Formats: sequence, structure tokens, C-alpha cells
Amino acid sequence: MAELFLPTLHTFAMNNIFTGSLGALRFRAKPKVVMATSKEVDFEQSSIFVEYWHGPFCYEKSTMEGEATFPMSEEGREAMRQWLLEQA
Repeated sequence: MAELFLPTLHTFAMNNIFTGSLGALRFRAKPKVVMATSKEVDFEQSSIFVEYWHGPFCYEKSTMEGEATFPMSEEGREAMRQWLLEQA
């Protein structure tokens, strides 16, 4: 099976939504970015909300099977990876 790709924390810190897949598993990760200053992200207060589904259709045409929120940190990113692998 192919490896699960997740973007860097910087991608999420820039408020980018990421959609990905692994086999039949599809997921969407949406950051909730809290700014410490006008230019700095407060990583301790920020998080990443993830939803997943199985099947061939896009997010808008699918029924979500589960969701979870993870801290915006390397530990949170790894926990998100492990959680998604469990869903695959």
C-alpha cells in the first residue's frame, strides 16, 4: 500500500485546507489558525480538524464517517497520521 502523505505544519499554518487519500480512504484536513501577532501563528492555540470517508466521490458528494481535531504541532500531525491509518 502507498504511504500516507501529509503536508508540513507550515502548509496548515498558512490556513490551507488539504485533501488526501490512501486506497479507498479519503480525508479533508482544515486548520483553525490562531494568530499570536499579526504575523505569527500561535501553534499552541491552533488546531487541525480532520474528517474522513471511504469511496470514489469528493468531499461535497460524500457522507463523513468520522472526525477528529488535533493540535497544530509535530506531535499532533503524527497523531493525525496514525488516526488516519487506523481508518484505512
